[in-house]
Amino acid sequence: MDEQMKVDNLIIGGGPAGLTAAYLLLKEKSLGGVEIIESNEEYLGGISRTEKKNEFRFDIGGHRFFSKSSKINDLWDEILPNGFIERKRKSRILFKQKFFNYPISASEALIKLGFIESVLCGLSFIKAKIFPVKKPKSFHDWVANNFGERLYLNFFKTYTEKVWGMSCDEISADWAAQRIKGLDLLKLVLDSFNFKKMNKTEIKTLIKTFKYPKFGPGMMWESAGEKIKSMNGKISMGINATSFYYNSEKKTWEVNCLNKKNNHQLKYTAKRIICSAAMRDVVENIYPPLKTKNEAKKLSYRDFITVAVMMKKEPDFDDNWIYIHDKKINAGRMQNYTSWSNYMAPEKCGCIGLEYFCNKNDQFWRHSNEELKKIAFEDIKKLGIFDNDDILDAFVIRQEKAYPVYDKDYKDVISKLSNEIEESYKNLFLVGRNGMHKYNNQDHAMMSSILTVENIKYNTKKNNIWNINVDAEYLEGETSDKNKAMGSVRDTPNQL
Repeated sequence: MDEQMKVDNLIIGGGPAGLTAAYLLLKEKSLGGVEIIESNEEYLGGISRTEKKNEFRFDIGGHRFFSKSSKINDLWDEILPNGFIERKRKSRILFKQKFFNYPISASEALIKLGFIESVLCGLSFIKAKIFPVKKPKSFHDWVANNFGERLYLNFFKTYTEKVWGMSCDEISADWAAQRIKGLDLLKLVLDSFNFKKMNKTEIKTLIKTFKYPKFGPGMMWESAGEKIKSMNGKISMGINATSFYYNSEKKTWEVNCLNKKNNHQLKYTAKRIICSAAMRDVVENIYPPLKTKNEAKKLSYRDFITVAVMMKKEPDFDDNWIYIHDKKINAGRMQNYTSWSNYMAPEKCGCIGLEYFCNKNDQFWRHSNEELKKIAFEDIKKLGIFDNDDILDAFVIRQEKAYPVYDKDYKDVISKLSNEIEESYKNLFLVGRNGMHKYNNQDHAMMSSILTVENIKYNTKKNNIWNINVDAEYLEGETSDKNKAMGSVRDTPNQL
């Protein structure tokens, strides 16, 4: 027999969006009780969790804590008081066996690319400004318009296609506009020669410092979980929501779930649902079915594997990330955990993460953990950063649906689905990265829940969370603090 529970607010997903929603709902005692169900059996935080083996800790993609919104910063400090350290940002690109700082200076490009290639890049940039692609639709179009075809081929094409597993001509221009907007190549070139200083406005992807929890981002979300429990909220781990039935008479939801630990079936009856689970899965399992149900099948995701390699010594470089443009190396990016925090590894030890972008149904994902470790060790050998004798151990972490894919159809699909959900149901709220199928940062996921809870509290739709953007400004024209520009840099696989 199914185990049956009743709850006022059922939160699906224990990542930044779900935990923020639960925490804020519980602060508003009039909104009722809260229960979070999280599919992971051990860790809170979703893709922002920190996993651990022995005394080594690993992020899933890396998460810088940086926001221009005081509302978000205040909430971080409220949840994790005195828990942050400040770190310097450093990332480089490995291209043709040479390291390039980002942003690339004209002088560095001249030396490392060579005089002829640098001139060709400059001419290509000038051509793009004189003869741009009108109404750019693809990532290729957008980047070539802003940087020139030559720089696109050198520094964007190979890496981006490694990340997404598809042609840059199939990726929406929205992706580039979101992750690269605000970067002016001409200003960077002039600044590199000290001819002209860049505008004081910080480009979100080029922040110089950021906050970081001492023991990784999971520290933040484990703390949020403890606070939620202390406020009589409930958190149930290892629970998968499998189907959603709407009772139109009672205006309540019945949610069927599976307890992964014991294979028992669970059923929740909820007054309202706040959901950060993948939009595609939710829409395909709502009953009665949405008219736009078949549209959800068009949504796709990119999966992610990290091989965390534990070392006897610290790395001799201080990059947070190194972006790997070499086709001969399987890894797309290498993360240096101790550059984020010295507390991520035991004293005098190092820990790096080789990051692989793939799809769950492809051959790479189907490799055994031991095969993946061998691939990572071979990549390390090719990179020449450590001797194999320096390796203590390795640990494989798989993350499904790490990145919602921005193909050419995604925007139209999201519009149709979100419109029908909002028109049909007043008590189902989609939030967060996968809930909204928006490649957003940690603070934007939190803001989607902050605004949703405000809507619930005041019984209004004043806050349109679908207007939350992931570039420097969202809800343009608003002046209140919650609508100020935000610029956290989450685990973006872009090279910026």
